[in-house]
Amino acid sequence: MARIMSGVQPTGNLHIGNYLGALVNWVRMQQQFDAFYCIVDLHALTQRPEPLALQRAVREVAIGVLASGVDPERATLFVQSHVPQHSELGWILTCMTQLGDLNRMTQFKDKSAAQPENINAGLFTYPILQTADIVLYRADRVPVGEDQEQHLELARETVRRFNGIYGETFPEPQVVRSEAPRVMGLDGETKMSKSRNNEIGLFETADETMAKLRAAKTDPARLRKSDKGTPEVCNIFKYHGFFTGQAQRDEIAAGCRSATLGCVDCKKMLAANLEQVKGPIRERGAALRADPARLDEILAAGAAKARAEAEKTMALVRSRIGLRAP
Repeated sequence: MARIMSGVQPTGNLHIGNYLGALVNWVRMQQQFDAFYCIVDLHALTQRPEPLALQRAVREVAIGVLASGVDPERATLFVQSHVPQHSELGWILTCMTQLGDLNRMTQFKDKSAAQPENINAGLFTYPILQTADIVLYRADRVPVGEDQEQHLELARETVRRFNGIYGETFPEPQVVRSEAPRVMGLDGETKMSKSRNNEIGLFETADETMAKLRAAKTDPARLRKSDKGTPEVCNIFKYHGFFTGQAQRDEIAAGCRSATLGCVDCKKMLAANLEQVKGPIRERGAALRADPARLDEILAAGAAKARAEAEKTMALVRSRIGLRAP
């Protein structure tokens, strides 16, 4: 079975954008691949999080991943910092990466703009650690969205360079094009993000979700219920595309165009459909929070398996580059 590697940052409570963009695919891919899923807390350090908040975020993301359907009997779920070989290989690959290659990474500019008071070296070099995350497990495939394709090409270039100098060591990771949608926030203007306060949380109650939907942006042409609308430009209708069946979507679209269905009713339908998905996830998450020892057990077992696989790779890497094994 081909191996796949993917990671998620513990940067806040998970929302439906994370669910649609990553978790749905993780659940599907665990049936098709030998899946390694990592909570990349070392990458989160570039934002200088408060220590206790980072620890809580790691656990909440792990709970969200498991509650969404990732099965620890099928997939290996672990925390990046629990496998020290990530950092070791990250430094080795840093010494293999050309400065000019990093200068071409456009996300550094975006991330620097997002935190101008903290433009640290980690923001510049984190694509190298990302490469280490992938090749440490000799992953054949890596699912990526369009914003990460440049980093995957850097990983492939780094693998070619290492293999060219030291002999065939790493497989060149193949890109699995993500079919994940770009989920806009409730403002309809920017990507869904907790930091922008425009998200629908994965663990929010039905009442909390509806409260957010009431204020969410809809078709700007519909100022009154009697105004006819264009569902294709409505952000709420786009959410229906993810969580509502075709028959009901057709009904909503017709009601919007004919002004027989108001925006409030449209939002209530969406809230009900969201609850069909989020309700069971919320229940499974609550069960995991009530049994912290079980979560610890899952993450410890995942880290142990990940360390064993990582050490196989590092033993080969050390011998290739001339370092003695510890």
